[in-house]
Order: sequence, then structure tokens, then C-alpha cells
Amino acid sequence: MSVRELVVLGTASQVPTRHRNHNGYLLRWDGEGILFDPGEGTQRQMLRAGVAAYDINRICVTHFHGDHSLGLAGVIQRINLDRVPHPVAAHYPASGQRFFDRLRYATAYRETVALSQEPVSGDGAVLARTAAYTLEARRLSHPVESYGYRLIEPDGRRMLPEKLAAHGIKGPDVGRLQREGQVNGVTLHEVSEARPGQRFAFVMDTRLCDGVHALADGCDLLVIESTFLDEDEQLASDHGHLTAGQAARVARDAGVRHLVLTHFSQRYSDADDFERQARAAGYEGELTVAKDLWRVPVPKRT
Repeated sequence: MSVRELVVLGTASQVPTRHRNHNGYLLRWDGEGILFDPGEGTQRQMLRAGVAAYDINRICVTHFHGDHSLGLAGVIQRINLDRVPHPVAAHYPASGQRFFDRLRYATAYRETVALSQEPVSGDGAVLARTAAYTLEARRLSHPVESYGYRLIEPDGRRMLPEKLAAHGIKGPDVGRLQREGQVNGVTLHEVSEARPGQRFAFVMDTRLCDGVHALADGCDLLVIESTFLDEDEQLASDHGHLTAGQAARVARDAGVRHLVLTHFSQRYSDADDFERQARAAGYEGELTVAKDLWRVPVPKRT
């Protein structure tokens, strides 16, 4: 059975707290797992969340600040220790190659897994095309080079039972029609309708910029930083971050179905304030103020 969900491993920003680990997020997308921004302590959080090294097919790093990347060393070594049987791809800003190299070879270990280094440069780059999704990257606005990531499922067709019945299409012929496009003179388009593919985006440390809006556009699930509350908007801009209200307005204008706020500054003790400000900004969709070890399902197709 296919599973599409976000496993939240950590939600803190620069400084972890008693209740929030440094960043870490695993997106389960059918049979694949994409690990985003493994911060310090990610390996232990994986254990607590029931995530195995075998679950990781790709690693995507937005930028090389420690709370988003210091866990790389442990995760890469764990992948090799467990002899993960499939190749793993790593995506990260090309300008941070020296940091990736240092983390990959931070200590001695035996390499047993094919880890391909696929750095990101430019804007709007397509990083991978598979049967299940296209993975893209967009440039963000932060003091160091930073990218957000977007996963797009190919559009498909939704079968319409009443039209199948009207044309006498049933049983194995339904699958044959989907594969071949025509059965007994009946075409796929006559008994189905377009079904837009699902979209997921991951947006970390950034000010408001074109890349944020492009990544969020039409997303079923948007994971986005909201490091600061709205009263600290100037501080957020100075340090290259978003507020809860800014993130919510992005989601509102982009038609996001489920908004996940995360990457919270340790200065705030009441997580409910982030939800209140997001709602005050006009976002009316499903909203999650993330907590460590939570699971957030990708909304079912409409």
C-alpha cells in the first residue's frame, strides 16, 4: 500500500530546546523516502520515529547552516553501516561543496553504499524525474546560498464508475483501458477525467522572494519555516527568515491545502501563537504547527 506522509524529526531553529530537536524531515512518497535538512541529532530522532536508514533514497539540504546539515555526517555513516541496498542521491547547494565533503568524510568509516553527489545551482533546476515525481529546486533569499525543493506528481486520470458502467467496461478491462488507452472502441478519455498530480514543497530559511511563491504554488502540502512571530518581522528580515503571518499569506495566496509551520526560534514558549497569527493572516486550509516526531499525511487527492 502506498504511503505519502511527512515524518517530522525536528522543528527547532538555530538552538534546540528540551522539546525541539534540530531540523529533520522525512517525506515518504509511496516506495521512496526523501530526507530533508538533517540537523544535529537526526539519527537518534529517526530511531524514535521508527525511520530506518533503508527508508532514505534521497537527501536534500537547503543550505549549509549547522541546524540544517550537521546531522549529515551521522546519517551518511549510518546508511553505510546498515549497508542500504539501493543508491542514495544527495542534493545541496553547489557553493557548499566543501562543507558537504567535510561532513561526508568527517571521520573514518567504510563506504558500502553508492552515494551520488548531485549539487544544485541556478534557479528552477530539475533535479530528478521518476515515474512517481519530478523534483525541482528554487533559489531562496538567505545570508548563505539556499534552495527550496518541490516535488510534483505527474497528472493522471480518474476513472468514472458511472461512465464505465454505461459503456460496459468492467473487471480486467478497466486495467487494460488504463494501460492501452482504448478497449472495444471506448477511449480512456470517454470514461475518465483529468486528475492533477499532488504537489509538495519544502521551504526553509528565507525572506519573502519569488522562489517562495513559486515553490508554494498549488501545493497539497507545504512545509515552511516560520522562525519568528509577526511582531519580530524586522528581525526576521534582517536574518533572512519568515514570520508566521508571512508564511500563512504565502500559503493562502498559493492555494495550499495543508500548511505545516516549523523551524521555531527558541525565544517563543507558546506554539499556539503561531497558529493564531497564521489564521489572522487569512489562511483557512488545514494547518499544523509541527512538533517533533509527528506524522503529517499528504492530503488525499480531490
